[in-house]
Order: sequence, then structure tokens, then C-alpha cells
Amino acid sequence: MKFLDSHTMLSNIVLSLSLLIATPVLAIWPVPESISTGHSTLWIGNDLTVTYNGEHVRWTSAREQPCFHDHTMNTNENSRLQQLTCDTNYKPLGGSNFSSKDIVQGGVSRVLKNILEDNFVPWKLYPRMQLQTTEPDLAKKSFISHLTITQNGTDTTKTFKPLAGDVDECYSLSVGTDGKAAISAVSSTGVLRALETFSQLFFKHSGGSIYTQLAPVQIVDKPQYAHRGILLDVSRSYFPVDGIYRTLDAMAWNKLNRLHIHATDSQSWPLEIPSMPELHEKGAYAPDMTYTPADVAAIQTYGIHRGIEVIFEIDTPGHFGIAALSHPDLITGWGAHPWSTYCAEPPCGQLRLNESAVDPFLDKLMADVLPRVAPYAAYFHTGGDEVNFNEYNLDPSVGTNDTTVIVPLLQKFVDKHHARVRKAGLTPMVWEEIPISYNVSIGKDVVVQSWLGDGALKKITGLGHKAISSDYNYWYLDCGRGHWMNFAEGADFAKYYPFNDWCSPAKGWRLAYSHDPRANLTKEEAGLILGGEVAVWTEAIDEAVIDDILWPRASAAGEVLWSGRTDAQGNNRTQLDAAPRLAEFRERMLARGVRAGPVQMPFCTQGGNATQCQYF
Repeated sequence: MKFLDSHTMLSNIVLSLSLLIATPVLAIWPVPESISTGHSTLWIGNDLTVTYNGEHVRWTSAREQPCFHDHTMNTNENSRLQQLTCDTNYKPLGGSNFSSKDIVQGGVSRVLKNILEDNFVPWKLYPRMQLQTTEPDLAKKSFISHLTITQNGTDTTKTFKPLAGDVDECYSLSVGTDGKAAISAVSSTGVLRALETFSQLFFKHSGGSIYTQLAPVQIVDKPQYAHRGILLDVSRSYFPVDGIYRTLDAMAWNKLNRLHIHATDSQSWPLEIPSMPELHEKGAYAPDMTYTPADVAAIQTYGIHRGIEVIFEIDTPGHFGIAALSHPDLITGWGAHPWSTYCAEPPCGQLRLNESAVDPFLDKLMADVLPRVAPYAAYFHTGGDEVNFNEYNLDPSVGTNDTTVIVPLLQKFVDKHHARVRKAGLTPMVWEEIPISYNVSIGKDVVVQSWLGDGALKKITGLGHKAISSDYNYWYLDCGRGHWMNFAEGADFAKYYPFNDWCSPAKGWRLAYSHDPRANLTKEEAGLILGGEVAVWTEAIDEAVIDDILWPRASAAGEVLWSGRTDAQGNNRTQLDAAPRLAEFRERMLARGVRAGPVQMPFCTQGGNATQCQYF
């Protein structure tokens, strides 16, 4: 036997303690409301038994696909597993008739795939060159044998197309050292949130097996905000349906629950309207850059199976110029020059406000769109931002930019348009300019999306309106990447050099993490803040870069919206706490196929000690 001197023994003890501290403990993203963990190791494999309300969840397949095998198991154990079949790619059926069990079964399948197949070896999370000394012993294995899921509430149609607050997403999760794990939730959506948390307990061993070193685990959790979303502009740049699916997957991992699709704008009309095919036939960028009615239903269904409501926006009356290619008599300002006099960016074009043909056009458009999206969503966004009154100088039905003339016309337009939305059983959403900049009256049911900052949320809630925050100072993720416009040599070149975009600087994850949507509001005003959305406007963003644009910055906003800007003691959550957890979560997203950007270089994450890269 080799004996160690006291100095060596002390050094080893200190190293062991440092490694224990560095073990990814409490590393769930977003951070749960309450969590306690231990230091026992458990392994997980394909022989996990999963039940939902007492019934077995069939995540096996009749197609006799071979299972993932743990080759470190003994021969008898491995032989037994070879008799099993499994399919971690189970996909629920489409359609608008949703089953709680189907939702849960799909969630179990995806989570087990993430745990067993799309996991990662956490070398970046341990001190340099110490992974192998801290990994658990492959020769000593105790397995998680059962996952018992109990839903103690009953889902309704509102569960799958909720207004803010309609769904209870709370859950509890426990993992015992005896290998028994349990989830309890009120709704199937809560079950999905718990399953995602469960998946984040596990890592891949460098030898191939999957383990957690955190047992026993006790977690109780619920969101602070009911509306936690991303706005994706698919009109300025087209995004393939599979890319939207990938974004929905990543949103589910982050416990985000609203995807707001800005579907049309003056640059293109990718949304197919069967009763008005001329809109996409003349307005899409290319024949294959459209979203069919089947695509729209599939995107919304894909979201619902992940606890995400997909809300479509057709912006009106501004940002509508592209319709001039098919309906020129309805649009004012199309091709106006200089464009900067008439709109925020080219090409200009707004719906005419006093043209009698506009109402029948919108009646027909909404009669086509709204019944198709209504089975899958409770909201429809009618836009209303950046209406440039100068364009109505060019409108033969108006002929002036006088506010006293335009605002009454705008009021009439909004009243009629929101009536169309309500008739379809949907709740309208608008941009903040409608009630704040234009002083247009709206119903108390309408949700107002705020983006201009400067106390706008206080003004909106002071009027008694429900609101969500997309403050560009924090949550516009397209900002700070340089201008997308071209400048000729000369005066414009000199004026706009060095060509920053309008909303620079870039909004890094730390800035996104610092935003508190309820800051400086009274209790009553704060109660009207439903949540928020980070925004991705796509003048210079497309499918090739969207993952890096969104993640992990949208993750940072996601924790603000799920966990709150402050902890239970009322203290601001800190970057020092968030950085190691976010770095770990970014590794999970990479392993699952989303190319999220780095949080920091590995030097800052190794050891899980954020003070290594703290500014002093």
C-alpha cells in the first residue's frame, strides 16, 4: 500500500472539494423556483419504465428498431435489452384534436432521445484535465428504473390554445436514490416542463453511458410570466418549415411558450391564402418560398405538442406595401420616393384608410385566415406599428397627413379589424403605437406589445391594458450587427459612417438578462404585464445564422420570464450565477442540434466558477 504524506493528502482533499463544488449542481435552465440536490450517482438506460396516470407510456415501436445499448452492462443485462425495441423519434398525429396522453407520450419520447442519444460529455464544466477523475465509476451502477408521471388536473381545449393565465404550468419532480423518479403536474403542459427539467439532470460519460450525480433531487417549479416568447419575422427573410420546427424545439427546452410569427410585410407575402392566391403568387420571393395552409397548421400543431402557442401576425394598415403587386388600388405609397419621407424602410406601402374596397378585401382575407388558425391559437396579431401619416398625403382617399383627419379613420379601421378577429373567436394583439402614439381606443381584451421603451409599459398599463414587453433596448436580437442598407460615397457615407444600425449596440445575453418588464410599475400595473417576447427582425438574418442570433440570448430572456428577474429574496439574479448554468445549457443545445453561440471561452466555464472571468 502506498502511503501519502499529510501535504499530499491535504492537497487531494482540497482538490476533491473543489471538484465537488465544480460539479454542475443546480444547473437547470431556467432556474427552478425551488430545488435541492444530493451527490449520489444514478444511471439511466432504455429499460426505464414510464407510466402516465397509472398507464404505461409506450415509447417502444412496433418497427423493431434496435435500441441504444449500454455496452458497459453485463452480458445478461445487455442480452435482455436486445429483445426490446424503441423509437425515440415518436411523432404524434397531426390535426387539431389534441390528447393529453398523446402530448405526454411525445414529450417522453423527445426527452429520452435528448437524454440517451443527444447528450454531451461535460468536460468544459470541470477544472482543466479533471474530467476523468471526477466521472463516476462505470463498474458501479445503480439505475433509474421508473419514471411515474401523474397529472392531477384535466386538460381542456384552453390548455392547447390558451389565453395568458389559462394553463397551470407548475410541476414537481423528484428523483430518489432508490431509482424511482416522479413527476406531478396539473396539466400536460406542466408535464412537458417537468420532463425538460428531468432531461437536464443527466450527462454522457466519456465511456458512453448516461448518468446524474445529483440524486436525490427535489424540485418545485412554476413560471412567473404566462407569455414567454420569440417574435420571428419570416417576411423579410424566408425561413423553411424545418427551421421553424428547430426553433420551436429549442424554445421548448427553454420553457418558452409563444412563437409570434410576423408573417407578411412590405418586402414579401409568403403566406398562401387559398381564396386570394394572387397575394403569394405575386408577393412571395420565389414560388417555393411560401407557407401553405398545411404548413401553417403543421407549425401550430408542432408547437402545441411542445407546449407552445404559435401566433400569426398580418401587420395592418402599415407594412402592407407588397399587396400593391396584386391589389394596387388598395395601397398608398408603393414605390414612393424618397422612401425615408414615407416609411421606416423600403419599400413603402400602407392600406388606404378611406377606400371602400379595403373592407371587402380584409373581410375576404380574414375569413380565409382566421378560421384556419383559430383551432390552434387564442390570439391573432393585427400589427399597427410605424404607420406613417405622410403616406396619406399620397392616398387619393385621404390626401393629407393631418392627425385630426387620419386618427378618426384609423380608429374606424381598428374597430372593424378587431371585430373580424373577435368574430373568429380570437383575441386581438397590437403594437403599442395604436393606443399610445395614435391615441386609438382599443378594447380591454386587446394585448398591447411594447417595443419602444422609455416608460411605454407604464403608459400602457396605466390605461388599463394588458401588455407584453419587447423593449428594443434589451430584447431586439437583430440589433448591433451593422447596417443592412447601402450608402453611396459622399454625404450619406459620411453621415452614417461607421454604418451602425438604428438600434446599436448589440444586445448580448447579459443585457437581455438584466431586463425587468415589471420595473418601476405599481402592483396594479405590474399585474397587467403578461410577459414578453424577444424579437428577431430579419433584414440581415436568415436560416443560416438564426440559431446563433437567438441562442443563448433568448435563453437569458427566457429565464427572466420563467424565473423572474429577482430571486425569492427580492435580489437581482446575477451574471455570476447565470453564466456557468447558461454555458452548460448551451452545450445541451449544441448536442441536440441547435448551433447556439458561446457564452464564454472554456477558460471561464471550466470549474463552473464564474469569478474566473469576473471584472475587477
